[in-house]
Amino acid sequence: MNDWPEGWSGDNRGSGYGRGSASARPESARVMRQVRRGATPPGPGPSAPPYGAGVPQQPSYTDGQGYGDDGYDSGYNTGQVYGGGGGGGQRPARQGRPAPNWRRRIKWTAITVVTVLVVTTVGTYFWADSKLNREVDLSKVIERPGAGEGTNYLIVGSDSREGMTDEQKKDLHTGSAEGKRTDSMMILHTGDNGSTLISLPRDSDVEIPSFVGSESGKKYPGTGRHTKLNAAYAEDGPELLVRTIEHNTGLRLDHYVEIGFAGFANIVDAVGGVEMDIPQDIKDKKSGADFKKGKQTLDGEQALAFVRTRYALAGSDLDRTKNQQKFLSALAGQVATPSTVLNPFKLYPTMGAGLDSLTVDKDMGLFDLASMFWAMKNVSGGEGTSMNMPISGSVGGNLKWDDAKVKKLVQELKNDEKVTVSGN
Repeated sequence: MNDWPEGWSGDNRGSGYGRGSASARPESARVMRQVRRGATPPGPGPSAPPYGAGVPQQPSYTDGQGYGDDGYDSGYNTGQVYGGGGGGGQRPARQGRPAPNWRRRIKWTAITVVTVLVVTTVGTYFWADSKLNREVDLSKVIERPGAGEGTNYLIVGSDSREGMTDEQKKDLHTGSAEGKRTDSMMILHTGDNGSTLISLPRDSDVEIPSFVGSESGKKYPGTGRHTKLNAAYAEDGPELLVRTIEHNTGLRLDHYVEIGFAGFANIVDAVGGVEMDIPQDIKDKKSGADFKKGKQTLDGEQALAFVRTRYALAGSDLDRTKNQQKFLSALAGQVATPSTVLNPFKLYPTMGAGLDSLTVDKDMGLFDLASMFWAMKNVSGGEGTSMNMPISGSVGGNLKWDDAKVKKLVQELKNDEKVTVSGN
């Protein structure tokens, strides 16, 4: 007795392959029928149980989908399930690792790099700005000339030994004199017609005008007294020096920058030395200079000896100021090179050494300082003019300026014109 429903009789199971017979597979290539769970037609008699009531559903084979002469259908190759199982649907195709989104990666990498650069730049700016010693108050200077075109810096090298050990004083041949005096003075003019660097010999004969004491606040009237230019600094510091230069030239000075002996040597060492072409053999026991003529790289100690050398030069103070101009321009050029600016291991020590040792006016900013160094670099590169203040002779052992040339020079600087006046 057959217990299967009539819907599952042998005549309804299909025709041929798949009945479970032991016969061999068909010789020709034939496509396995697609398994489909379809509704089984009800049997003819009332004894047939409802479909699925306690009887496992069996797969039916359909000729229309697979078992024909057309070859394998696409369902087989795409993961179609054959035989019993979960409903005849396709399994999800196996997903490979997604391709990287390079546009997104590049975007976030660029944002990260820019953020780091901005944070580093801002941090460096505030760090450097905090190291500037803004001690000179130009608002104390009275009876100042009117402002002209361009910007004028007064650059002063002092013989200050502040903070130096006895060993440093010995190595740098500075002596142990108390206080400080101006060892060199220069006016740097920057504008649309190039830069001009003018040395003011410290032995220049000048008149000390009326002034207000930087510490006492008391006004001291002018008496027509003449003395050497560096005496003004020794008498009442930077403010009186600025007042004296402005009174004797008629040129307004916008900024003040001063550096001492130790700071100067430290900056030179921080940049790895400065190459100079020494114009002649120099041997000076007082400054410690001992050089042969020709190109050589000077370290901090040698550089300080070179710019201080006076007595070994035939032209005395005038030749010394020319050497100072050459060296300071070369130093500025070395600081501004990519090998220093783009190398943090040189840039930060150089900035630290320089900013720690500089004394500037209260209105001086980092951008003003950078502009000054860039202008000095241009002078050393031949894009500017360097000269001494025009001298006409001497009086009482002091160097007398050529009044007519000085007047014309100052007028050209005020108007930011190309300088045509020559100096000594």
